[in-house]
Amino acid sequence: MRSHRRPRLLAPLLLIPLVTSCFASGGGDDSGAGGGKGGDGARLRVALAFPPAENLSPYGADATLLSRLGVTEGLTALDANGSAAPALAASWRRDGEKVWEFTLRDATFQDGSEVTPASVADSLTHATDAEPAPAALAGVDLSAEASGERVVRITTTEPDPVLPLRLSSPSLAILSKDAYGTSDRVDPVGHATGPFELTKVNGATSASLDRFDDYWGGRAQAAGIDARFIADGTARANALRTGELDIAEAVPVAQAASLDKDTRRDTATTRTTSLLLNASSGPFEDPGLRAAAREALDTSVFAKDVYEGYADPGAGVYGPAVTWAEGKRSEPVGRAAAKKADGATLTLATYDNRPELPEVAQVVKQQLEKAGFTVKLTVREYSRLEGDALDGKFDAFVLARNTLLDTGDPVAVLAGDYTCDGGFNIAQLCDKGVDRAVADAEKIADTAKRQDAAMAAEARILGSDAVVPLVHQRIITGVADSVRGVILDPYERTLVGTGTRR
Repeated sequence: MRSHRRPRLLAPLLLIPLVTSCFASGGGDDSGAGGGKGGDGARLRVALAFPPAENLSPYGADATLLSRLGVTEGLTALDANGSAAPALAASWRRDGEKVWEFTLRDATFQDGSEVTPASVADSLTHATDAEPAPAALAGVDLSAEASGERVVRITTTEPDPVLPLRLSSPSLAILSKDAYGTSDRVDPVGHATGPFELTKVNGATSASLDRFDDYWGGRAQAAGIDARFIADGTARANALRTGELDIAEAVPVAQAASLDKDTRRDTATTRTTSLLLNASSGPFEDPGLRAAAREALDTSVFAKDVYEGYADPGAGVYGPAVTWAEGKRSEPVGRAAAKKADGATLTLATYDNRPELPEVAQVVKQQLEKAGFTVKLTVREYSRLEGDALDGKFDAFVLARNTLLDTGDPVAVLAGDYTCDGGFNIAQLCDKGVDRAVADAEKIADTAKRQDAAMAAEARILGSDAVVPLVHQRIITGVADSVRGVILDPYERTLVGTGTRR
């Protein structure tokens, strides 16, 4: 059914210190870069939940690791309202329906070369040629060329009203020409533009980063970062509690109470945990059985019991952190009548990088079995599970998905996750009505009207029962008392910035 699959990290995001003041800071002020108190800075000890899965390629699962560590950035960023904000591009304008011009700021790559229109165009060209294409470019054909001393001209084959949002994606980070070399592998080490430069990567275990003193946004206050990739959430919390870490992302809710109140921050995010039902094969190819599964689930228990209040009940694809969605939501369209399960056997899978998910899956399993299904549960580390999920080898999948991760555009997640040619369609949904609704939304430039169209498409997707929203997450970040300036980003693209220090 799918012509290609788009592997992708299902957790975190891109660092743009220019706009970090738009997001909540994890203690103290986030004042700057540059000298002053703490200017020579201690190194930060940071634990991330997901280890590198693709040799730190910027095009796949590892793009958000690079952005959260302050290594990479794109032409644009997302501000607190989900709008495009300047990053490597200081400004932009639209020239007709298919052309955008981006004016670059003065910036330097970490290898010492200058960020020029030609180097930016070359980097974007490599992204468009990548196989599979980065998620942010799903369904989009574009070309980039230098146009004058500071301008990059980007042309799309079809009108793309949200191109500035699209270019904020971590997977469209700008790298110098030496990052591409002669092999197919893209090497971000020493070739990015962010405030921290990768100096050493120890496989899927750890990485070392040093401050990039020539960063265009000012000198970072921390001297560098010692990053560890710790998939076990309890281990991350324990390491923070014993003083081995300064920052631990994605602390499990079960560990929250074990941390001092002053060291935990919870942030409403655009992440939704859902049950995805394989609509193309197995028992859930039958829409009546999908309806039966949806009716079997009591979603009220997840926010209260599993997430212990660090979440909101599932309302739709978009949760309360997407503030405009609630007032525009309508009833699901086209739902089938539920059939009896009659012992239908199914495989349910999830991953344990986010410790709550196995518990969520266990509750889902119990509720489905109570309704008459026979359920086999599989739990693995995410990198060992993603390929099978994308290939439709499971009948049901519990997924924590940041709905605005790839582009910040609410329509993009619908196109990628729920259309026939979607590159991240774990639900294997292929519905003509959904495809038409998403295609209609993609054509709209006006922000409010695009949001309306996204909600109309959401109503059709929910009506298919291929996705059952369970809960909208709040992410708990562990922050040591001595640390200031951690970036609490609802889009999960940022974690450390120029003002993060201890």
